[in-house]
Amino acid sequence: MAKGSETKARIARVAWKLFHEKGYEDTTIDEIILQSGTSKGSFYHYYSGKDELLSSLPEIFDAKYEEVIQTLDPEMDSYEKLLFLCYSIHDMIGEEIPVGLLASLYSSQVVTKGDKHLLDQNRFYYKMINQLVDEGQRRGQITRELPYYEVARLYTLCERAIIYDYCISNGNYSLGEYTRRTMPLIFGGVRGTGRA
Repeated sequence: MAKGSETKARIARVAWKLFHEKGYEDTTIDEIILQSGTSKGSFYHYYSGKDELLSSLPEIFDAKYEEVIQTLDPEMDSYEKLLFLCYSIHDMIGEEIPVGLLASLYSSQVVTKGDKHLLDQNRFYYKMINQLVDEGQRRGQITRELPYYEVARLYTLCERAIIYDYCISNGNYSLGEYTRRTMPLIFGGVRGTGRA
């Protein structure tokens, strides 16, 4: 990740953590600047204000995916990599993202006529998922009964379904724990035989 992108992602991540801890209304731009270790100039270079941070969630997710994927053993089973990435992001969401703001973002993606940030196929997320599914199919760790893009779409559908349920349940359970119980059940049908 480029230095500018890292700064932008750090500002957004700190902002969302503060939104979770203090609430959106009670979080100030000065607190975001201080805790992110940036300057006013840097903040306003990337964001026009607090409101613009509300659409930065996909960037935060992508930064987390980039961070986690760097830690994985390249030889790790591709299906297991996908589950681990899902668990990592859902842990982060449960710990750092206020459920009300998460629900607002998801609902805005349903009704918006403009940019659907979560569905932008140029995001690191979609490239990573497609690559991991393709790798898993070549290794025999993910079924070849469906084309890679259909398996990737199923993965994103499962992730979104769990987050949607978490939002409509008003975050009244641990997202990370629930994901660990349910994701293998709803996505497990794509697991391969292990023969390349």
